[in-house]
Amino acid sequence: MVAKSKKQADVKKRVLIIEDDEFLAGIYTTKLDLEGFDVFHAADGEAGIKLAKKAKPDLILLDILMPKMDGFEVLKALKKDPATKDTPTVMLTNLGQKEDVDKGLELGAVDYLLKAHFVPSETVSKIKKILKMT
Repeated sequence: MVAKSKKQADVKKRVLIIEDDEFLAGIYTTKLDLEGFDVFHAADGEAGIKLAKKAKPDLILLDILMPKMDGFEVLKALKKDPATKDTPTVMLTNLGQKEDVDKGLELGAVDYLLKAHFVPSETVSKIKKILKMT
């Protein structure tokens, strides 16, 4: 195992949650915060794109069914923009049809999680794995 310098160890990973359900966003924000992440939240797709450019997160958790812009449109926009195209994005949604999963992955999501099948601690574990923190 490679030892990290103190400065590297102190740098918190940044996660952006783009989710219109304030209650659910609050649960994930609290869990991620307790796990040592800097967490940002946007309640709709348009705000999410703006915040992704400004906050420069290490990872984005993205819902699909949202006002103003759905998650697929947000993902397309993020992947087109040089500032956000390399940011790993995880779809976190209740849409579990195979075509929805395939579409999310084809558009560039690194993972596709169904809200009903993953508790926040499992989602955090997935995030850590994607960010190579475990």
